[in-house]
Amino acid sequence: MPNRSTAVALLAAVAALSAVAVRPVSAHVDYVTEDSGDPVDAVAFLLEVLSDPFNAAVFVGSGLAVVTGIAAYLWVRPTIRDVVVLRETLVGYGDLVPWMLRLSIGLPLVGAGFQGYLFAPTLTFEPASSPVLRVLFIGIGFCVLFGLATRIVSAVGLLTFAWVLLAVDPGVVIAMEYVPVLLALLVLGGGRPSADDMLLEVASTPGTYYGRIDPIHHLKAFLDESTAPLREYVPTLLRVGMGVTFVYLGLIQKLSDPASGLLVVEKYDLTAVVPVDPGLWVVGAGVTEIAVGLALIAGFFTRGAAAVSFVLFTTTLFGLPDDPVLAHVALFGLASAVFTLGSGPLSFDRWFGRPALADGESVIPAD
Repeated sequence: MPNRSTAVALLAAVAALSAVAVRPVSAHVDYVTEDSGDPVDAVAFLLEVLSDPFNAAVFVGSGLAVVTGIAAYLWVRPTIRDVVVLRETLVGYGDLVPWMLRLSIGLPLVGAGFQGYLFAPTLTFEPASSPVLRVLFIGIGFCVLFGLATRIVSAVGLLTFAWVLLAVDPGVVIAMEYVPVLLALLVLGGGRPSADDMLLEVASTPGTYYGRIDPIHHLKAFLDESTAPLREYVPTLLRVGMGVTFVYLGLIQKLSDPASGLLVVEKYDLTAVVPVDPGLWVVGAGVTEIAVGLALIAGFFTRGAAAVSFVLFTTTLFGLPDDPVLAHVALFGLASAVFTLGSGPLSFDRWFGRPALADGESVIPAD
């Protein structure tokens, strides 16, 4: 059995980011608004919104409808053969997760280097005057995309994120989805297909020219073996990282800073889409994101929570047309990986829910 304390330490690296979120730094609303508006007391705002009888009825009614729907689904799920078939199919996609994760952060990192920003579009730099940063982000992005020296490049990416967080601007925490993805790639490597896998295959074959000039090709095999005990915890790492991101966005971006949320509602006339009070829009969006995040952290109804996150991301992109697409690619990839792998160990689903299909479910197979 793998060392559980080691896995918990890995997860702590993601959860520690939530400690930074106790201050109301800017979040994804800053991608579509230029200022945060006049300060609004968060507690007073929440009480005012929910003290309205209609708002309270909509809020409570929506919550009861969701709870009833989940309870009904859990009651009838054992009779639905489709769910079993879906799970069996998704288990077979486990070996594609590293490739999925590489695409999800490789493209945004290349874009960050060319456009001149540090992980989040709100933290800009001038590419012409900062060629080192530009080359760094483009280099990390391309190496991750190709799966070249994946673990080394992932470590560089994590160190770069830590440098930005601690020395440049703690506001980079709004792009914290990079952290669980980079940590997962540090454990998994490039997977298949990847340059690492192809080069290892060539280098390991006797008589090849490349095998004669590559003195470190056995390092990948050694790292694969060394990180093998941690692979089964990758699903847990990804869903907890995604859950912390959602809780941060809902709590800090919306409920703790309602003025910014109200600006978004006003800018895009969201009350014309759903005719409710603007304050209820902000409160509803914040509570929804927190609920999805807590479900992911607990590993409760994990694939359902991941599916809901897809809906939230998609409606955001279509509803807010000037929201930068690259800023959400990593989240889409993270949600895809969580939906594919399920809850993994250390989860409500595994402890109290349905049993795993087999010991191999949610465990990414070795290369």
